[in-house]
Amino acid sequence: MKSLKHTYPYIILILSLFIYSCEDFVDLDPPSDQLIGEEVFKNQATVESALIGIYHQLFQLDYSGGGRSSIATLAGISADNIQNISSGNISRMQFQEHEIDPDNVDNLNTWSSAYNMVYATNSFLEGLENTENLDQEFKQQMAGQVLFVRAFTYFFLVNLYGDVPLVLSTDYRANQLASRSSQNAVYDQILADLVLALEQAPQEYINGERISVNRQVVRAFLSRVYLYMENWQEAEKYSTQVINDTGNYQLMEDLNQVFLANSLEAIWQISPIGAGGLATQTNEGNFLIIDPIFSFFAAVKLEETFVSEFDTIDKRLQNWVGYNESLDAHYVHKYKIRLSNVFPILEYSMVLRLSEQYLIRAEARARQGDLTGAIEDIDKIRTRAGLELLADINPDLSQEELLTEILSQRRKELFAEWGHRWFDLKRLGLANQVLGGNDPLWEDTDIFYPIPEDERKKNPNLTQNEGY
Repeated sequence: MKSLKHTYPYIILILSLFIYSCEDFVDLDPPSDQLIGEEVFKNQATVESALIGIYHQLFQLDYSGGGRSSIATLAGISADNIQNISSGNISRMQFQEHEIDPDNVDNLNTWSSAYNMVYATNSFLEGLENTENLDQEFKQQMAGQVLFVRAFTYFFLVNLYGDVPLVLSTDYRANQLASRSSQNAVYDQILADLVLALEQAPQEYINGERISVNRQVVRAFLSRVYLYMENWQEAEKYSTQVINDTGNYQLMEDLNQVFLANSLEAIWQISPIGAGGLATQTNEGNFLIIDPIFSFFAAVKLEETFVSEFDTIDKRLQNWVGYNESLDAHYVHKYKIRLSNVFPILEYSMVLRLSEQYLIRAEARARQGDLTGAIEDIDKIRTRAGLELLADINPDLSQEELLTEILSQRRKELFAEWGHRWFDLKRLGLANQVLGGNDPLWEDTDIFYPIPEDERKKNPNLTQNEGY
């Protein structure tokens, strides 16, 4: 594939034509872009450019961009790690108070942007399938990457909303009236896409940039999907395959290097180049860092109860948690650059990284009774954080105690990354216990966000989640 600097001039043109009509997937007009589709899939160069465009859209779209309406922000506020600062921001306050109005604009942005990506991936896959101009191996490598992005997107849709429409084509008539599919059906499709992606995706990153999908990216995400499905053996198998790839992935001893572009700990990242060169910082850095001078612009901060959970010698507290004196507030400082338009880009948005694979394998091993193996994995995380080894201080933990420790380390390691804490509390059945005890407005039905009312007005077959 051509380098980014040579392909970028094509990206905006191709992608703008490619997904120009994917807003509001349930209310699409009949497509008038048959010629456009044929042009996009005319040769390898234009297909490669369209694929890069999809990767760059991940930075632009709300659900995946790391900004104000992203999964990282909204799911983070829904849990107990991040707190909204601005009381005037009613939309985000609704997520924090678990009183989300079906008309909430951030919720709509998350939903619609995710389905925009679903539409784009469906359009790409259909275009590949219908062209006879391209080499079969090339087509498979392109399809494998896009299948992964579709599975990745549906994973978050099903975990945020429960039953969701399973849209697998660009047929506007079917999409316009799509009803919700069961969570099991959505997970079946996620697995089907990932299994095929594992067969077809390239072995290596494109141009060495960890913003493309290779087979290890697929394996890393499969390990998470199987963990959520409580298939402990498969979760352990795939995480082990990634962990054993020591030539490509390593835990970074210096925590300030973890979130750098193409760091050895990164399995998959999103590049800010998707902004089109107007800015080169991550949205996470721009949104989460509290500026020492302009602190009045701050939107969110870390929950003080969460910060107090860290041991004072924990390197994650020292390196990943910042403090703003004027607000007397701690903030997320995993990303160090708040504003910049300087090239080369120093930080990429982290999506999948090696430490999660150790945490996944630790939990999978513990669930299967391999407590020794689980302790070995969790001690990798503790050692990097500067903490004492469990093998030295408490080697005789029970299974329940060890699972509690793993959950604690997941919270401290993965905070502010893609809603891990929110999803952990839900999948482990702890949301009522942890969140309900501190929130008088909490109800059992709050574990799912509402289906946006704007979408339900357009599609009478979209039912609403209970409690809304």
